[in-house]
Amino acid sequence: MTTQHTRFYRDKVDGKVLGVCSGIADYTGVDAFWVRLGFVLFTITMGWPLILYMAMGMLAPKKPARLYADAQEQKFWQGVRQSPSASARDVKGRLRDVDRRLARVEEHYVDTNRTLAQEIEKLR
Repeated sequence: MTTQHTRFYRDKVDGKVLGVCSGIADYTGVDAFWVRLGFVLFTITMGWPLILYMAMGMLAPKKPARLYADAQEQKFWQGVRQSPSASARDVKGRLRDVDRRLARVEEHYVDTNRTLAQEIEKLR
């Protein structure tokens, strides 16, 4: 797993001011509107989130231009950040399914080709 896909970035392309709320939305998979609304409410009631916002805006790196190939890849990496173990189980299940299908193809091909089956037995 590359750390490039799992770290936090400011999203200047979709951002309004410094891109921090948009970056949080991209990182968590929550809609940017709700992140911005929550930030405004916290800032009005407490005040200190504005200082945190400015610090994150200055310290966090900008999101690379082509971090994700498409929306499906973006959704996958958001899932990895939210629950790495669930993502690993999902990938493992998909690979197990592919392996099962390949075994069926191999079995079908070997059953119909006796010469190939004998060659494989010689190699064992």
